[in-house]
Amino acid sequence: MRRRLPTIRRQTQAAALLLAAGLLSGCQTFGTDGLVASSAPAELSAPAASAVAGDLVPRFAEQIGPGTATIVLKPDGSAFGSALESSLRSWGYAVTTEPDAKDTKAIRVAYVLLPSDGQVLARLSTASIEIGRVYTMTSTGAAPASPVSVMKRG
Repeated sequence: MRRRLPTIRRQTQAAALLLAAGLLSGCQTFGTDGLVASSAPAELSAPAASAVAGDLVPRFAEQIGPGTATIVLKPDGSAFGSALESSLRSWGYAVTTEPDAKDTKAIRVAYVLLPSDGQVLARLSTASIEIGRVYTMTSTGAAPASPVSVMKRG
């Protein structure tokens, strides 16, 4: 029974972080297109940013479909923004950072990464879905610490 306690404690912490971030997400400042402004912590290492983006993009692609749409990314100049753009391109998406993209089928994407106690909640948002997951920072990058959470808007 003692061996299961650290795992249960980590799962409880991840669930609490996810719940807190969900509650706080209602307090985010919305831009003109209804998405939150992208933000990621500057201290997130390039390997961790790459691991998180590499894990989230396939799950994001499951929700929005194959790489036939143009993604309009709202970058913040962070390592995660670069890693996300690279990962989206590797999945076949055209990516632009121009907020005035003329493509009517373009999908506007914003991201938010919230650090807490060695873990990070990563969230990708569009007008129709939000996808999020908690990650534990490791010496070589990041590892998933929760299931993927998907919220679809009506």
